[in-house]
Amino acid sequence: MKTLKRIEIYKSTAEKVFKCLDDLGVTGMHMTKSSMPMMGGKLNLDFLTEHHTGLGSKYRWTGKVVGMIMDFTVEVTKWINGKEKIWGTIGAPKLILYAWFKMQLIVSPSPNGTQAELFISYEKPSGWFYRLLSFFLADWYCVWCLKNMLGDCKKSLEGES
Repeated sequence: MKTLKRIEIYKSTAEKVFKCLDDLGVTGMHMTKSSMPMMGGKLNLDFLTEHHTGLGSKYRWTGKVVGMIMDFTVEVTKWINGKEKIWGTIGAPKLILYAWFKMQLIVSPSPNGTQAELFISYEKPSGWFYRLLSFFLADWYCVWCLKNMLGDCKKSLEGES
C-alpha cells in the first residue's frame, strides 16, 4: 500500500473548511470534466444514500477513461463533523490505476487559519498492463486529485467572501 499526502492552509474556520471538503459538488468535480489527467474521459456521480455526507454515506462513480470502464462505489467509514473523514472503495471496484483506494481528511486549527491534511492510500492493481500503468501514472494522478480537491475548496471558500 502506498500513501500520499497534501496540506493546504485556508483563511476560514475549521467548520467551513470541513464542510467544503466534505461536499462532492466541490471536491469531486475534477473527475466529472474531460481533461488531460482524465485522458479525455469523465465520470458520473450517483449518490446511493439519501444523506450525501456523514457516516455511512455512499456514492458510485461510473464512466470510461481511454475506453476502459470505471465503476466503483465509495463509502464513508469515519466522519467526525468538522474534524475528520475517511472514505474508500468497497466491493469489487473497476479502476485503472489502483486495485482500491482510501482517503482521509483531517482538519485542524492553525495559526494562520485552518489546516487541511488530505491523504490517499492505494494498492496497485493486478495484471501486467494495469500494474505498468499504475507504476507510471498512479502517484501523478493522486497528486493531481489531492491538489484539485484542496484547490477547488479554496476557490469555493474565497468565492464566499
